[in-house]
Amino acid sequence: MTTESRLTMTLGETMFTQRAIRRFRPEPIPDAELQDILEAAIRAPNGGNTQPWHFLVIRDPDLRTKLAELYREAWWAKRRDQGIMGPQDIPPGKNTMRSAMRLADQIGQAPVMVLLCATSQGPAAAASIIPAAQNLLLAARAFGVGGTITTLHADVDDRVHELLGIPAEAQVVYCLPLGYPRGTFGSVQRKALSEVCSYERWGGS
Repeated sequence: MTTESRLTMTLGETMFTQRAIRRFRPEPIPDAELQDILEAAIRAPNGGNTQPWHFLVIRDPDLRTKLAELYREAWWAKRRDQGIMGPQDIPPGKNTMRSAMRLADQIGQAPVMVLLCATSQGPAAAASIIPAAQNLLLAARAFGVGGTITTLHADVDDRVHELLGIPAEAQVVYCLPLGYPRGTFGSVQRKALSEVCSYERWGGS
């Protein structure tokens, strides 16, 4: 069987039930499913078909622990940039931020962490990683695997490169934890299309 023949969930169900998954069960993702997820990622559109990407898959528990420590440091560095020095500074009602904070503490528990890297520096190469990330997450959803897009921070960038042997010319664009969800997939809250879409001119109904 081919990868595409194993991705049997309809596109509509996949897209409309995909949501950010930040809590994971410990069981591993089978190698065959992980391979299919990555095969889907490299089918994504990209500028000039240059395919300026490299997918670094981290499954080793010791490496995941070390990367998780750097991720947690990066998460709080980004919060400090926003003037948030600790959990007490997160405003009431910011449940998504609190969920992300919990992920920062637990990301090493995800059975797989994937770094989506651009093979050269600059925004043009990084832009081609975005469709690959979506393909990866859609394929993961079809196998019942969840994840979420996260980023690192300049404070830890050099140490992540050193830990994982990433070449200096490559840039880490996203860090995706992957695993079977501790919870459920389902619909997400979105603004009405009429609030975010115009026809012909901005504001046109």
